[in-house]
Amino acid sequence: MKIDRLDVYYVEMPLIYPWRTAYGEDYDIHSVLVKATSGEHTAWSESTPFFAPTYLPESAGSVFYHVTEVFGPYVVGREYETAQDLNDRLAVFKGNSFAKAAVEILWWTLESAITGTPVHRLLGGETREVVAGADFGIQDSIDMLLGNIQKAVDAGFPRIKLKTAPGWDLDMLTAVTSTFPNMTFHIDCNSGYTLDDLPFFKAIDDMGLAFIEQPLYYADVLDHAELAKQIQTPVCLDETIVSVKAAEQAVQVGAAQYINIKPGRIGGLSNALAVHDLCRDAGVPVWIGGMLESALGGALCVEVATLPNFTYPGDLFPSSRFYTQDLSGPPMELTERLTFEPFTDGLPQPDPDRLAAQTVRSKTILAE
Repeated sequence: MKIDRLDVYYVEMPLIYPWRTAYGEDYDIHSVLVKATSGEHTAWSESTPFFAPTYLPESAGSVFYHVTEVFGPYVVGREYETAQDLNDRLAVFKGNSFAKAAVEILWWTLESAITGTPVHRLLGGETREVVAGADFGIQDSIDMLLGNIQKAVDAGFPRIKLKTAPGWDLDMLTAVTSTFPNMTFHIDCNSGYTLDDLPFFKAIDDMGLAFIEQPLYYADVLDHAELAKQIQTPVCLDETIVSVKAAEQAVQVGAAQYINIKPGRIGGLSNALAVHDLCRDAGVPVWIGGMLESALGGALCVEVATLPNFTYPGDLFPSSRFYTQDLSGPPMELTERLTFEPFTDGLPQPDPDRLAAQTVRSKTILAE
């Protein structure tokens, strides 16, 4: 295929309730959506690194800049037979996995539009339902959290993820696990701790957590490997896994007993597939994560999660969980079985009126 044109949109999506983590609060989700044109076909991608570089060094502003000023002009007007061809074209640029994902995902969505093949089938996935878990950020109080967990338990969610941070950890987990002793929980630390906090991790070692997600420095594998030796609870890596190479090294040194895969964070769908296969061969389970994207980005996560080594319930949410009205449609909706169905008739697309209302800035890139 030849990419003839890119239309790039930086958008703000107001949240119903602030998303609180170890690195702060987000009241709006800042995302970059890209529309690609190839002949008579069009397709979309979405990459959502948040407003500020708090999750990783990238931000929505840096993604918009790199796509519009560097990566986009570098790839427009050329033929790409495979997604790897596009990845190889981008390989000269270091890092910036969210920005690369915004471009690389377009090969898959264009190929889907051109051939009429669902994205999950292009990836080698099965047309199967994807199981979702429940997630809770840092709440106003433990009582508020317990009430929300009760709703998730009553609904039948198979597992619950809890955000933690120093000051919202041991007491909270003690209350939660004693109130719901038969529920599967894991915690997400968002790099909020160091090896100096080993006493905390040992204190929660007998709470039966499924795993501890990204407890230490975002770019580290060695300290995570050391922590994994010191505790019985498995360690899961998220922020650290920004490339296939990072995943290879994490598995090699024993830093991850689980790995979370997010298409944006890892540089696109080709890398997501490669890390899935790497972990499958190493016996390391993977699970899908998200960045509170619109239904477009959420649907891409569902497509990836149809691959066979995605065995732990994913971070997948109905549109109504975070947004009064989703930017993209149709909205993401859970089935009665608390699953999401893959998209066999095309992915959600941005609503033109909502896109216009929520766009902060935009730019078109044409072949010279």
